[in-house]
Amino acid sequence: MPCSIPQDKIEAAIAFHGHHCPGLTIGIRAVELARRELGDLDALDLVAVAETDMCGVDAIQFLTDCTFGKGNFIHRDYGKRAFSFFDRKSGKGFRALLRDSAMSAPGETREAAIERFTAIPLDDMFAVTPLDCPPPRPAAVLQSLRCEQCGEMTMESRTRRYAGKTYCIPCFADIDQKL
Repeated sequence: MPCSIPQDKIEAAIAFHGHHCPGLTIGIRAVELARRELGDLDALDLVAVAETDMCGVDAIQFLTDCTFGKGNFIHRDYGKRAFSFFDRKSGKGFRALLRDSAMSAPGETREAAIERFTAIPLDDMFAVTPLDCPPPRPAAVLQSLRCEQCGEMTMESRTRRYAGKTYCIPCFADIDQKL
């Protein structure tokens, strides 16, 4: 069964990413799965969570309109081939884990992997787990504090305190190395 995402949207995602590759195709199919599981993504207050930084995250951001800047795309650097999608309105969500059996075979060409990922049934490609946890909360707008070492303004939640002073993470790392 061909991918249900319109070809012009796929071509635009490829242009956004810069090339077509198996990883991008995995992300395209993850979005297709989100549409199947949650319905019309444009009608949702959608949040996407990626547990990887592979090429597929570009397809997810482009095709869902979930981005870091809007706070509805969250990267959890776990190194796993997994994506979660939540609708904040309904509270419904699921986690999709790319099945080991769906991965490329040794020696398979890039083109063959793209074709296989495009054609494989979604249920054969991903293990889907419904999520019963609440969706991630919306991004908070926090105060910025001045780092006492470099002088740059830093979001409060990303500062560290040491000896009564406020530091950004890189400056704190310099101090922490000396402790």
